[in-house]
Amino acid sequence: QVQLEESGGRLVEAGGSLRLSCAASGLTVSSFGMGWFRQAPGKEREFVAARSWIGGSTYYADSVKGRFTISRDNAKNTLYLQMNSLKPEDTAVYYCVARTRYSGTYAYTGDYNYWGQGTQVTVSS
Repeated sequence: QVQLEESGGRLVEAGGSLRLSCAASGLTVSSFGMGWFRQAPGKEREFVAARSWIGGSTYYADSVKGRFTISRDNAKNTLYLQMNSLKPEDTAVYYCVARTRYSGTYAYTGDYNYWGQGTQVTVSS
């Protein structure tokens, strides 16, 4: 049974940093393409970052480039999202995602077949 469990979300001041974790069960983070999406209140779910399982390439939304970093710890079977220089517009529920097939793209919700329950990140002004 595949499970993705996000944690680490909390209230943080603008300019601060936060690291989100995604603990995986039923799959290994080293063998699947994984990433992060987020959804702000009243907004559509949007792509944040991804890591391919072939080649290890990483991809980021323009809005987070230079501030966020996606990484993994194979020993702990955990995916991370390090978020620095946080802005109020980063406030959202963040979701960990994984896929077992390559779709040719990486920034659409339909590219992924496993989703976590989400963790709330709130950035205050």
